Amino acid sequence: MDFKEQIVELLVKETKLSSSEVGNMLSVPPNPAMGDYAFPCFKLGKNPKEAAEKLQKQIKLPHFLSKIEVAGPYLNFFLHPLLVVESTLTAILSEREEYGHQDLGKGKKIVFDFSSPNIAKPFGIGHLRSTVIGNSLCKIYRFLGYEVIGINHLGDWGTQFGKLIVAYHKWGKEKELKKEPIKHLLKLYVKFHEEAERDASFDDQARAEFKKLEDGNKQSLALWKIFKDLSLAEFERIYETLGVSFDSLNGEAFYNTLIEETLKDLQKAVPTEMSEGALIVNLKKYNLPPLLLRKSNESTTYHTRDIAAALYRLRTYHPEKVIYVVGSEQKLHFQQLFTVLKLGGWNNDSFVHVDFGLFRFPEGKMSTRKGRVIFLEDVLEKAISQAEKIIEEKNPSLANKKEVAKTVGVGAIIFGDLSSDRIRDVDFDWNRMLSFEGETGPYLQYTHARACSILRKAGLKKKKSVKIHFKLLSSPEELALVKDLSLFPNILVTAAQSYKPHHVAQYLIRLAQKFNDFYHSCQVISEDKDLMQARLVLVDAVRQVLANGLGCLGIEALDEM
Repeated sequence: MDFKEQIVELLVKETKLSSSEVGNMLSVPPNPAMGDYAFPCFKLGKNPKEAAEKLQKQIKLPHFLSKIEVAGPYLNFFLHPLLVVESTLTAILSEREEYGHQDLGKGKKIVFDFSSPNIAKPFGIGHLRSTVIGNSLCKIYRFLGYEVIGINHLGDWGTQFGKLIVAYHKWGKEKELKKEPIKHLLKLYVKFHEEAERDASFDDQARAEFKKLEDGNKQSLALWKIFKDLSLAEFERIYETLGVSFDSLNGEAFYNTLIEETLKDLQKAVPTEMSEGALIVNLKKYNLPPLLLRKSNESTTYHTRDIAAALYRLRTYHPEKVIYVVGSEQKLHFQQLFTVLKLGGWNNDSFVHVDFGLFRFPEGKMSTRKGRVIFLEDVLEKAISQAEKIIEEKNPSLANKKEVAKTVGVGAIIFGDLSSDRIRDVDFDWNRMLSFEGETGPYLQYTHARACSILRKAGLKKKKSVKIHFKLLSSPEELALVKDLSLFPNILVTAAQSYKPHHVAQYLIRLAQKFNDFYHSCQVISEDKDLMQARLVLVDAVRQVLANGLGCLGIEALDEM
């Protein structure tokens, strides 16, 4: 039973509010003594306390509620404990890996554009956020029944390639390129900018080289393809480590052949004008700078290719929404893009920018141009190495130590990112990033492994014929744990609607903490067979929800650590 939904129905029946309004207002009180759900009555009259009292009298107490109380302007709902225990645990044990799955997105498609590293540049720590936030949102939306298309819109086009081609012709070494492609290309990119600061003609050469690339020059295209293929091989290794995959790798270059068609369609639908030899959309009346479609040298821009990509996605996928998981520094870019799409009649709030804060570094902003980069691969390798050392100290006889260390190390990095609200900037701290203590991914993996260990030790029977005495689960720790388990489906909806995976991450931490409180207060394996069986079922339910929740974050649950 979805208790929240049932309470929403009760309130909709007795008020003039819609189900969405009531659903948004109904919340879980921070203090369990205040009930399982609380409804604020501020919208029901000038005196919310009187409105709450009146509403309390109107509602006929249903079987799943033990009582309804007024607390100031709030109406507090108390669920019947035994019903919550039986309903929640039965649902988890029957649905297993599907617990939390919903049909909210049935028949609907969502396109997620995320990760999007630049070809021929390092996959730095800065790309971690878009990659893991986007990957988690894809998993959450799939869990809610949506068909999800994950796109890695690779930065594989633009003036930067003109710069690299110029640099490679001047200083490139084929042997070094094959040995360490990204590091060699980074070195060339840095050298180009050092030289360009002294000699402005370098930038003119780069623009000319990119124009040749756009015009299809065979030599330029061949070199560009080498850079791209070598880069993709490097990126693929990182994605494999992170457990991230995509449905499409169509980057900027893919849309190059669609540019002329896009510009024709755009100019029919949206007023454009020439400004200093460049083609623009004037957005002054929307308090935005002009959107540049074509430069004075006839080359295109990020915006041109993003418009081509947006129209291609609408035609190809017919999605409910196209969601861009891109850093907050690109807010203006997307405001301009979405405004132009709306002017053309293509955007009925179907395009969403899911922005996020950046990593802040003690040594200042990372800069590829200046060679100041923290390689993501180095961070992952450090985390895995640290996990190996801890396993060697605490459990040297563990089987598959290397595989477990990889799972734990990578899980620490992913959770370290996803546990914070995405809109906040994150101070990059090696100790915090690699910490396995406290509210971390390894703490959750360890809690899951502990639950597995208890179940192995007890030899839990999973036969349906075993009768579970749910009424025996009546201690405060047990009831608090079951209540949290019942919230998991709603937490997924909250995370999806806000595009914030940290709701799932923080929920899992609370669940793990309550499980450990229960484990220390309630003896699971005992002589009382009925009580032991009931508690083992609770342990198994916690294990399952931890596994499902970690899966939605892109983190693997472990049976042993």
